[in-house]
Amino acid sequence: MAKVLGVDFGLKKIGLALDESFLPEPLGVLKVKGSLNKIVQQINFICEKEKIEKIVIGLPESGLVKKIKKFGEDLRKVTKLPVFYQPETLTTKEALVKMKEVGIRGKARRKKEDAIAATLILQDWLNKNV
Repeated sequence: MAKVLGVDFGLKKIGLALDESFLPEPLGVLKVKGSLNKIVQQINFICEKEKIEKIVIGLPESGLVKKIKKFGEDLRKVTKLPVFYQPETLTTKEALVKMKEVGIRGKARRKKEDAIAATLILQDWLNKNV
């Protein structure tokens, strides 16, 4: 099974998830400060360290589509890995609901919401492509 990185793109935070065996897990959240080039380099480092083979980025129906596709293209060029897009809508809200259901509170929820959203995006992609 190929290692796959899931990405929930945001203008302030980018959530990451990792799949090694059909059960994605949250990996972490990167805070966006300044240029996205730094984030691309950080993700490249993670891909090398974790031996990632594919990247899946959530693609909402919002106005961020062009920015996300540019980000995905930059990731593809730097990591030299295939990048796939998974249609997604409101995954961060869905992540918040799921965390609330299992009793994760306030600050802890906000810290993890983007990584959980990336996990949901990755799971949807796996369900359709594996």
